[in-house]
Amino acid sequence: MSQGEAAGRGTAKPQDRGWAWMVLLAAVLLQGLTLGFPCCIGVFFTDLQHEFQASNSQTSWFPSIMVAVLHGGGPLCSILVKRFGCRFAVMLGGLLSGLGMVSSSFCKSISQLYLTAGLITGLGSCFSFQAGVTVLGYYFVRWRTLANAVASTGVSLGFTLWPLLSQYLLDEMGWRNTFLIFGGILLNCCVCGAIMRPIQLASGSLPQSAKPEEEPGSRAEEAQLSNGASPHHPTLQQHTRRTKCFQVLQKYLAFDIFCQNKGYQIYTIGVTWMMMGFALPHVYLVPYAIHNGVEERKAALLISVIGFINIFIRPFTGLLSGHRVFTGRRIYLFSLAVLLCGLSNFICVISAEFSVLILYCVILSIAMSGVGALTFQVLMDVVEMDRFSSALGLFTILESITLLIGPPLTGFLVDITSDFHYVFYNSSFFLISAALFMGFSFCALEKKNKLREASKARLDNPSRYQYSEMSTEPKAENQCPPAVEYITSI
Repeated sequence: MSQGEAAGRGTAKPQDRGWAWMVLLAAVLLQGLTLGFPCCIGVFFTDLQHEFQASNSQTSWFPSIMVAVLHGGGPLCSILVKRFGCRFAVMLGGLLSGLGMVSSSFCKSISQLYLTAGLITGLGSCFSFQAGVTVLGYYFVRWRTLANAVASTGVSLGFTLWPLLSQYLLDEMGWRNTFLIFGGILLNCCVCGAIMRPIQLASGSLPQSAKPEEEPGSRAEEAQLSNGASPHHPTLQQHTRRTKCFQVLQKYLAFDIFCQNKGYQIYTIGVTWMMMGFALPHVYLVPYAIHNGVEERKAALLISVIGFINIFIRPFTGLLSGHRVFTGRRIYLFSLAVLLCGLSNFICVISAEFSVLILYCVILSIAMSGVGALTFQVLMDVVEMDRFSSALGLFTILESITLLIGPPLTGFLVDITSDFHYVFYNSSFFLISAALFMGFSFCALEKKNKLREASKARLDNPSRYQYSEMSTEPKAENQCPPAVEYITSI
């Protein structure tokens, strides 16, 4: 049953009220169960190293694969959402996540963990998380910014509770039984998916938008047939396959948007580069603290501090960024938050005392709240909603590449030098450079758009500019330039 058929069978609910708030609650829990889950892997880092006699680099591949697949499975999730709807994708993701963690409890080598916890659990989390983000875009319009910010508090809840629960279960029953219990907990994603019942889609939404993309290939095939070519002719079949392949790439990976929309292009490149350093503190903060003599329970508490502060800061960030003053300018708030994340890492280089690490977690949490609350809202600002699912697919698969290679490369550097400080040096470099790139690039793009609008206004109304410079100044002052929205394809 297609998304459109599912929507037709479902009851059309008013947006921004009613059942939409139940869907938002499900999205909060969903993000806590999926996107917040990888944060607890650092708690098991030392135990897994000892169990499988693995190096820092080998052990870091396990969380890297999980996070990379979580973000990079976007195209597959887009296909599921378009074909079966968000509810199906979320529930399938819950089943895969639970299966992956249950299988992980029986693993005999670190490479088996790459497959079970890394690939299977990561893919399941991807389906549940990304379908949950997509459905919010249809249930909320007026309060979309607030809804995204509130939903992202689920990540904060996950950051707070997963490490504490992990450390408790690890102490009581070991990592194998803990992973078995985690499999049961992740099955609750299916319950969240059941709440996300289909909504009637407006015209121009995902199912309808697919139709015009199929027309060019259909017209080309019809033209060949009208010229007398047989439908079974090898040349025509090859051309048809290429056309269909191009249609699939355009539909699910949004390469056309990436090539035409400069705002989307800049944002995707910036976030992809940023992810090389963004995940490093989450993977290595607990091992770094333990390596410097901090007790294991206190080390696990560091991640929980980050999550606890995020619970309160993220909604405030969402409300602030939703103000009309920041319309079209949320990218600058996002860049500022990324810059602060990068600068905060230097605190860990100064000292590894527990009190200093707590200060680091507080500052990092404030910065992360801005990144988490604005990541998908900025993406919704730079692309139109009817192409959001496709844009999200390409966006996440590109950032998953850097998420995959970032921690293992840094772990290899730590293995060679035996110096954990390189974790925070690397993280700061990638975060600060990405923030500066996005900030300055969008500033230049905004100036370019303003000049283009001014030039277009002169061409449309040449009579205004026939007079002397003195006579045109008052008129120019009375006209406000149009608000810049990074949705326009360039």
